[in-house]
Amino acid sequence: MSDSFFEPVSGFDLPRFAGVPTFMRLPHVPLDDPRLAEVQVGLIGTPWDSGTTNRPGPRHGPRQLRDMSTMIRAQNGATLVRPFEMVNCADLGDVAPNPADLMASMDRITAFYDEILAAGIVPLTGGGDHLCSLPILRALGRNTPLGMIHFDSHTDLFDSYFGGTKFTHGTPFRRAIEEGLLDPQKVIQIGIRGTAYDSEDRDFAAAVGVTIIPIEEFHARGPEDVMVQARELVGETPTYVSYDIDFVDPAFAPGTGTPEVGGPNSYQAMLVARLLKGVNIVGADLVEVSPPFDAAGGTAYLGVSIMFEMLCNIATNIAGK
Repeated sequence: MSDSFFEPVSGFDLPRFAGVPTFMRLPHVPLDDPRLAEVQVGLIGTPWDSGTTNRPGPRHGPRQLRDMSTMIRAQNGATLVRPFEMVNCADLGDVAPNPADLMASMDRITAFYDEILAAGIVPLTGGGDHLCSLPILRALGRNTPLGMIHFDSHTDLFDSYFGGTKFTHGTPFRRAIEEGLLDPQKVIQIGIRGTAYDSEDRDFAAAVGVTIIPIEEFHARGPEDVMVQARELVGETPTYVSYDIDFVDPAFAPGTGTPEVGGPNSYQAMLVARLLKGVNIVGADLVEVSPPFDAAGGTAYLGVSIMFEMLCNIATNIAGK
């Protein structure tokens, strides 16, 4: 075991229930810390859910994700990847939102990620509701439209809510495509299901070239085959990965604001993240964990386990360059 500053605290040295919780027990490196220049992957919280349109709570997600992430150990049990020894990882803290001002909060998030990118750090984010992804993409996709692999039960491609509100957790990727942050022909959305108000979102997807894999197709083909298609679609394009925990069936992830039945189980939920291997990931998020509906913490534990799978792939990419 390395004695690097960037190694997480081991459960052999400090019990998992003790100490100040950070993402995966990594060191906390604020943006004004000189060690920021050494960080290669930054884990960040976006405790904000002002885009939520029904059951609130994801603003508390990053805190619970950090707490449950104390269960994450140094080595991936399936792939044997040890990401913390491959790259320098740190918890960069939370973006401080303005809970009374949606637009100001998005500006704050974008400004935070501008600093992350200027430092050459790949961000891995724990949300927050899904609107958090839009201001992150405004930083990451400002100069070049990104590809995106999106796991969700909803497309988040609607135009507006409540007679013209353009910014909710159901609209971020419509805005991102309109703003030129995403290349729609390099976007694939996996797991889409549930009842609907209309087909506006899917009509938009078809018009601009977004690929949708409905849950029925996901189950019929299996996660391995679907992920072959996802990897081939984005190719070597710089790609953002956005993972809404409601992609997972609520039997396994009840702690979310807009659950939809019929989704994958917890193993499949981790497997699709593991099968991102080889994707040119420039940033990723795990959003919509809502602690008020997650009394035992199982949803958050699944969420950080998925984040760890994504981290393993990001670290492998960086170490291989």
